[in-house]
This record gives sequence, structure tokens and C-alpha cells, in this order.
Amino acid sequence: MTPAERTVVLTNRHPRLRVPADAVARAFRLLEEHADRIRLPAAGRPAGELSVVVLTDPALARIHADFLGDPTTTDVITFAGDPATGSAGEICVSADTAARFVGLPPGARRPARQAAFAAELTLYLVHGWLHLGGYDDLQPARKRRMRAAEQRALAVLRAHGAIPGFRFA
Repeated sequence: MTPAERTVVLTNRHPRLRVPADAVARAFRLLEEHADRIRLPAAGRPAGELSVVVLTDPALARIHADFLGDPTTTDVITFAGDPATGSAGEICVSADTAARFVGLPPGARRPARQAAFAAELTLYLVHGWLHLGGYDDLQPARKRRMRAAEQRALAVLRAHGAIPGFRFA
């Protein structure tokens, strides 16, 4: 499957978040077009539909508890897909965690904070995409490689003006 053929299904389950679905799909297309530059192994490029879900902290904590046995909040959880069913995988991210990380108070409309929030939430999407591609961050050396790949991926998105404009309403 080529990047242009990938379907990205975005589900926004956060009541205050505005998500630019076309911009998210464009970001993933760019990541896949530049996968060699990002150093995503060819074997780690699963075919199929990519599901992206944006959640609140409590909703992602429930998923964390149900599937990983840990009821704490987290930033991103990635589920591998099944090429036989046409699924590349699912990336679940917490908008609340991103907002808290950048110090974006509810209802804040400050452009610099909103931009930092959009970049942080995009980092979570990139992190999940890299997990689907075979990266992991469970050991220090692998974590360093993943962080470097995140930076390469974000550089691609910034160079193309493709950080999605996530906004809290």
C-alpha cells in the first residue's frame, strides 16, 4: 500500500477538542512518504487502514487498565493491526495529557500555548506510528533510537507545515 492509498480514520472522543481530520491524514501521508528519511524499516510499514482516536485522560486510562493492566493515565497507546482484516493498527492519544504537559489551561486561547499543544499532540501521533513501525522504548538504547526517529518525523512535518492545528474550544 502506498502512502496515498492509506485510509486514516480519525475519531475524536474529546468534547472540547477540535481536530482537523484532513490535516491529520496529510501528516500521516507525509510520514509514510518520508519513512526512509525517518528510518522506519520497510518491514515495519503495515498495510491497511490506520485508526486514530483522540480521547480524554479518563477514557485512555480505562483502555490502559483494560488492555495493559495499568489504570493510570498515559499519553499514547498503540494497538497493532491485522493485515488480513485490512487494519494497519490503532493509535489512541490523550488530548488532556498533551494540554497538561504544555500548561494549556482549559479555555486558553493563547496562540503560543495552542501551537505547543498541537505539536505535543502530534508527537503522540508520531510516537504511536513509530510503535506500529516496529520501534519500542522499553530499553534505554531503543528509547534513544525512538526519540531520534520522533525528532526526524517532526522535522519532516514542520518542513511541510504539516503539524495539525489541534485546538481546544
